[in-house]
Amino acid sequence: MASSSLTWAKAFLCSSLAFGLAHGQTSVQTSSSQADGLSTHMTTSASATVGTATINGSPTTYSVQFTVPASSDEGPNELPNIYDPQAKNAQLLCPGYTASNVVRNEFGFSATLKLAGKPCNVYGTDIETLSLTVDVQTAHRLAVNIVPAYIGSSNHSEYILPAELVHLPVQGVADAATQNIDLQFSWSNDPTFSFTVLRKSTGDILFTTKDTILVYENQFWEFVTALPENYNLYGMGERIHGFRLGNNFTATFWAADAGDPVDGNIYGNHPFYLDTRYYEQDASGNLTYVANATSSDGNYVSHSHGVYLRNAHGMEAIMNPSNLTWRGIGGAIELYFFDGPTQPEVTKQYLIGAVGLPAMQQYFTFGYHQCRWGYKNWTMMEDVVRTFREFDIPLENIWTDIDYMFQYRDFTNDPNTFSYEQAATFLANLTANHQHYIPIVDSAIYIPNPNNASDNYSVYTNGHEMDVFLKNPDGSEYIGSVWPGYTVYPDWHNGKAFTWWTESMAGWHDKVNFSGIWIDMSEVSSFCVGSCGSGNLSLNPVHPFFSLPGETGAIVFDYPEDFNITNSTEAAAASSSSAAQSASAASANPPSTATTPYYRPSVTPNARNVIDPPYVINNVNGALGVHAVSPNATHVDGTQEYDVHNLFGHQILNATYQALLSIFPGKRPFIIGRSTFAGSGVWAGHWGGDNASKWYYMYFSIPQALNFGLFGIPMFGVDTCGFNGNTDEELCNRWMQLSAFFPFYRNHNVLSANSQEPYVWASVAAATKSAISIRYSLLPYMYTLFYYAHTTGSTVMRALSWEFPNDPSLADADRQFLLGPSLMICPVLAPLATTVGCVFPGVAQGEVWYDWYSQSAMDVQAGENATIDAPLGTFTHPLQRHIPVFVRGGSILPQQEALYTTFESRHSSWSLLAALDMEGSATGTVYIDDGESLYQKSTLMVDLTISENSLYASARGLYPDTNPLANVTVMGVMAEPSSVTLNGKKISNGVAYNSTSKCLKVTGLGSATSAGAWAGDWTLSWA
Repeated sequence: MASSSLTWAKAFLCSSLAFGLAHGQTSVQTSSSQADGLSTHMTTSASATVGTATINGSPTTYSVQFTVPASSDEGPNELPNIYDPQAKNAQLLCPGYTASNVVRNEFGFSATLKLAGKPCNVYGTDIETLSLTVDVQTAHRLAVNIVPAYIGSSNHSEYILPAELVHLPVQGVADAATQNIDLQFSWSNDPTFSFTVLRKSTGDILFTTKDTILVYENQFWEFVTALPENYNLYGMGERIHGFRLGNNFTATFWAADAGDPVDGNIYGNHPFYLDTRYYEQDASGNLTYVANATSSDGNYVSHSHGVYLRNAHGMEAIMNPSNLTWRGIGGAIELYFFDGPTQPEVTKQYLIGAVGLPAMQQYFTFGYHQCRWGYKNWTMMEDVVRTFREFDIPLENIWTDIDYMFQYRDFTNDPNTFSYEQAATFLANLTANHQHYIPIVDSAIYIPNPNNASDNYSVYTNGHEMDVFLKNPDGSEYIGSVWPGYTVYPDWHNGKAFTWWTESMAGWHDKVNFSGIWIDMSEVSSFCVGSCGSGNLSLNPVHPFFSLPGETGAIVFDYPEDFNITNSTEAAAASSSSAAQSASAASANPPSTATTPYYRPSVTPNARNVIDPPYVINNVNGALGVHAVSPNATHVDGTQEYDVHNLFGHQILNATYQALLSIFPGKRPFIIGRSTFAGSGVWAGHWGGDNASKWYYMYFSIPQALNFGLFGIPMFGVDTCGFNGNTDEELCNRWMQLSAFFPFYRNHNVLSANSQEPYVWASVAAATKSAISIRYSLLPYMYTLFYYAHTTGSTVMRALSWEFPNDPSLADADRQFLLGPSLMICPVLAPLATTVGCVFPGVAQGEVWYDWYSQSAMDVQAGENATIDAPLGTFTHPLQRHIPVFVRGGSILPQQEALYTTFESRHSSWSLLAALDMEGSATGTVYIDDGESLYQKSTLMVDLTISENSLYASARGLYPDTNPLANVTVMGVMAEPSSVTLNGKKISNGVAYNSTSKCLKVTGLGSATSAGAWAGDWTLSWA
């Protein structure tokens, strides 16, 4: 989230609400508002409020900034259907459909679905005739599409999701591989149309609507699929929830500007799920589904499949104990099934064929990022950069929230605090030190006050002249409200909007040498319902209805759980002040005792109500238009926002990607965005939004990251140490260590909260340095993981159940994770803890795990939740602070030196850390390129293999890496070697063997590899 450090003057003026250009428009005008040139259906005159102040003994009058009333962001009191005892049950009231006119083709068939009885019209007008198409698209993907039979220009945007907005899976060829797909489609008209998808190899029913009713209306559809007992579903983003979704949960799909409420719909939408089922296998290979297996030593196998519902409308996925009910308020039922049968295969099938592979990131983006809302000027940022250097904490990227903007306007800098002149000096110094600057860009554009000639803003003027902003139904510009005041919104359906966005961003980059962009508020957010700025521009710039953090009544007093134990005096003072602040607020604005009856929207035959659709989804913000652009805002092609609301964030990432390609020709754009959709990973990464400084949010960061791996957005991280509230030393200590193993590693917090840069506490500084040292040494490994994610669709952060798919006890394991296949992280996620429980999967099958620090094999039992020491430590006891990290046997990890910047690390010597499996073998790969180019002129791929006491290194490719090999460490060497050779030549010096840890170290290899570690193939042997 973003805002400003400035204190706003506020005045609460009388206002009235009117339904005008867009639903719920707030019409608050001064007597001079006629100059706006905009008309409304109802106006209320309000006198400007005048304040007085004494300056140097002289009274002075000034105009006080208008505050948009809180009522402007309130909608009708709607009760979500899932909580409404009066809600109509479509399964009981509707007739379903009957299939006929079946026509086969080389890929599948098409059919007509006719309403099987009297229309029910429960939440809209029943569609009498539907078209069904079933296509085997590839050897692993089956498509099922149900859409109204009659689609024309008048209703096309209501049902058809264009390929230019969201990638459309394409039909493959009808070859032998396609015909051997492990999925089979069956349908029946008994008693009405239903269909089933089976896995041919096992006979397992993966998806079936048997004994349920298909409902399809102009603003509502519903279908139900049966699920096995105690099923395991994953995905269905975006929300703050445990990794395994459970069987009593509703996932709502409606992009919302909401500060990370647990279980609620938040910023993005990914209507995809992974379904994993466990089976007990007998001696004959027969499989029996097991619903509640918790043992890790049984003879189990698992099969996974994926389901993607390509629909951008508001939806709900209701997970009940025995079924999954899908409901939507528009669009087609466009389903894609992926046969797996493992998670890695499902994810690759989904990404490669359905939504696109994730973007490859520049090498510098894997360095550490520091940000906060509240960096007031370039001088403060210089101090932060200098202090990081003084503490020797690696800092790669410094960010700004919207503090830098001139009155919170995109593509501008405040001339007093963030001048372009000082920017040139500051950013030149960063560049010289191989560091980078990333600014925030918001999604709404300030519209100037027409009565103030000095209130010019060329970004708006240029966009207005190009006609690139969303409209009201009457054709006037839609005007909402965000941080700068009344604002307009780019219309990404208009190709000229991409040109305007690129030109605006490029013009700004000429003055501010940024290296990437952070996109915020892209759900898209508005702080009022409807086009509240229409007719009110003479009030601009206006203040939002809420106090900003740090303002009177909004002082930040919140702290992490158990802060009262670790900091009792400070906690008591904060608690007292918080209570006083709450009491003062309650006294000033007593809560209303009146009750507002629920508003239940009704059906209008043959018409849509896009403002308040008859079916009310469980939107965390209430009515669809609350804290968002109104659903009847209109795009240049006539599409209403109701039909594409969930795609604004997706398309602004696309526009920003194209802009950065123009600004940095040939380089990979670096973008972190807030609102995403299926396929957004091809352009950008994502951060977890406005979390809080709480231990439970640190825990939730793990399932968040795992889910975004499923969604094809591996460049994921959260606001480390927490965004909202004050963090404390212990939480920040643990969190800085945990986030060091996330791909995107950034610390960020809210305006006016206590500073939380890692150098604020000595112990956090030391813990951070320790964790970053591991991270930076492993950057070649992480970069290689991203190469494979980008080229094959593999995941970077991994759930234990993905790497060990036949252990049902891992089905909901989300308190530890794997980074790639080779590293396991067991973080401390609770306060006042000095140990952590850690499961070591695969031990029963002979898996070996090595402690990162001692480099010795772990002595653990199968299924054991082993207690691992994890002391918090202090600055004076550096060996007593670490996050438990384990290396999987059979792995070879490439490393380089952990230096201050990724540039320095990339140009340092190589080393290898090998962990032998129980057979004495190990493998690994290293991918090397220039670290920034979108299209590489040359690359290098290094294969590493240990077999029979020899490490073989061979490379292919022409990228010229000249860094030498410094050392090799091999864990799990059971006996001390009598000799070590490199390419047959005995190594006399630099060989050490630890008989306790069973670790062999060979150092001093630089001279033998001075042309580069991979310049020639080599073999290191020991005997």
